[in-house]
Amino acid sequence: MISPFFKKKETTDKQADQNLKKTNASTQPLEGQGEERADEVFVEDVQSVMASVGKANMDKKSLDLVFAVEQIIQARQHAELSIYELQDRLTHSAGHVDRLNRDLKNLNKVIDEREKNILELEQKLTEKNLKVDQVMEDYRELQGTMTAEIEELKSVIDLEQQKYGSLLQKHNEALSDKAKKINDLEDKIGRLEVENSHMKQKYESMRQEKNYLSNMISDFTSRMSAPLGQGKNDRAGD
Repeated sequence: MISPFFKKKETTDKQADQNLKKTNASTQPLEGQGEERADEVFVEDVQSVMASVGKANMDKKSLDLVFAVEQIIQARQHAELSIYELQDRLTHSAGHVDRLNRDLKNLNKVIDEREKNILELEQKLTEKNLKVDQVMEDYRELQGTMTAEIEELKSVIDLEQQKYGSLLQKHNEALSDKAKKINDLEDKIGRLEVENSHMKQKYESMRQEKNYLSNMISDFTSRMSAPLGQGKNDRAGD
């Protein structure tokens, strides 16, 4: 004989099975409308089943089962909310990731351009360094050549200075000899001038004496050539 409790339980289980079948039947046409709508319909059907059964007619196990189902439903709802939030965050993160990817692509382009510019600059710097090295090599060669030429010029300058010193000494000696000769000549000229003055005086004296003698001779000659009486008269007139 079946006890009333088992009969009541069996009746409750039959009603729950019927409601679950209705729920399954109602959820099957909604499978094509999306998982979200199907979950909502399932939750609504389960809640309707719980309401139709009534907690007053359930035993402890059934109440525990109902409580567990309610906890599962709440957990599911909470999980769905969490999933929606995570989906929003995922969508936002995906957009942010897309922006970061675009920024990364742009940054890669900029980096490529910078690397290209760096390579060009390195090439130019290498060329400049080669030119600088060549210029330094030319400078060292020129410096060596200039040093040799400078040393040669120093030798030439020393030789020319020695020649100049010798010529200067000779010039000073020549000037000294010239000054001495000039002094000697001046002294000689002074003596000659004195002698010339004496000669002029002597010449003047001799000229006067010559004139005197010439006059005497002329006078004597004229007297000797004149007649005797005229001579006497002349003497008497004198």
